[in-house]
Amino acid sequence: MMTAKLEVADVRAARSLPGSISEVALLAYPAVLQTMSDTAMHVVDAAMVGRLGVVELGAVGLGGIWLWTMLVFFVGTATGVQTFTAQTFGSRDLRACGRWAWQGLYVLALPALVWTGILALTFAPLMHFLGASPHMSELATAYAHGRLYGAPAIIGSVVLASFFRGLGDTRTPLVVTVVANLLNAALAYALVFGQFGFPAWGVQGAGIATAVAEWTFFGVMLAALLRRRMRDRFRTRPVAPEWTAMRRLVRTSAPIGGQWFLDMISFALFSTVIARMGESQMAASQAMLQLLSLSFMQAYGISIASGALVGRFVGARDLEAAERSHRSALKLGLTLAAVVAVLFVAVPDALLSLFTADPTVLALGRPLLALGALFQVVDAVGIIAGGSLRGSGDTRWPFAMQASLAWVLRLPLVYVLAVYLGGGVVGAWFGELGYVAVLSAAWLLRWRAGNWRAIHI
Repeated sequence: MMTAKLEVADVRAARSLPGSISEVALLAYPAVLQTMSDTAMHVVDAAMVGRLGVVELGAVGLGGIWLWTMLVFFVGTATGVQTFTAQTFGSRDLRACGRWAWQGLYVLALPALVWTGILALTFAPLMHFLGASPHMSELATAYAHGRLYGAPAIIGSVVLASFFRGLGDTRTPLVVTVVANLLNAALAYALVFGQFGFPAWGVQGAGIATAVAEWTFFGVMLAALLRRRMRDRFRTRPVAPEWTAMRRLVRTSAPIGGQWFLDMISFALFSTVIARMGESQMAASQAMLQLLSLSFMQAYGISIASGALVGRFVGARDLEAAERSHRSALKLGLTLAAVVAVLFVAVPDALLSLFTADPTVLALGRPLLALGALFQVVDAVGIIAGGSLRGSGDTRWPFAMQASLAWVLRLPLVYVLAVYLGGGVVGAWFGELGYVAVLSAAWLLRWRAGNWRAIHI
């Protein structure tokens, strides 16, 4: 009896330790739901547009991937706000937290606006240059142009969401995302199919609906930032630009943006290789990618929690709690990834039929989902380890490593397996799996080496 009581006491003590699985889960579950809900916005676009045809589904995939690639440097840089906020919060300097939201907006607002204008002028020539079919290129451009109206809001929203996550508040972004997604679903249905008196704009309508939802998210998050309680506790009222703070933010955060951009452009080229194989192959890959994104966002949500806790404990100089947070996040992420893997293997047709009823696409998609079951488990390890490294402020080494592997390993491996050896779309995804496995191992080894313990931002 005494032994049993001691074991129960040990379990309760473990749960109460800073960085325990329960603490990570409590912070992670709203972030997981929020990131999955955010992804659901794009899944809704794909599912609705897929009813228009195979080419339309492939076009949304191609246009969406390249648009995200062209914006991801700004988005990645914006996530650095979480690291600075979390470490400031961990050091108990609460009234200095609010300035990081404004410095992030100041750093990114003007460049984002200028870049959005450049993309509006150059996206159609880019699609033509990439060599997809003329019809797919035209539709991909129409979708991207609709989405571009909301591009500045995307970047501003990431700054504000990262600020709240740095404070350990993952619920506010979740609630606002749900509101934005409901609006997107209703508008997308109206504008894609011409319902409720709206014009039927097809793929462009899906893009415009998402843009409206993005601006709604930004507006509500800004209102949440300026609430009286936030102003009083964290001093979130507008402040003047602080050049020293902005330089610190750019020095630590720009490598995150660069890492994401170089990785995404290589992934966009990977997707372009598939698009050149044919419209059915691209549609099958897009359906798999949308399903993978739901798993990816689970891991990313957990990485947000891991990064926030690691940043908080690094700020408090409790490095053992930071280490514990990372381990707990890995255990939680692998458990969820295993559940998704079972679904991918058990009910592939039911999952693929969410996007298309085309028999050719379904036949191509089945082996892809079997591969995806393993892929998303391996990917989860790297995503979570990467989040822990960002939370500690270790951003430059990951940038150099990922940029190198994306070009030295990913693209050559995909080309050899998909084109040279004739593996087609399945071969391309096998190449992607090889790249992700090496990258995840690199992140994990970097964390275990402990370099992050000596980094100061």
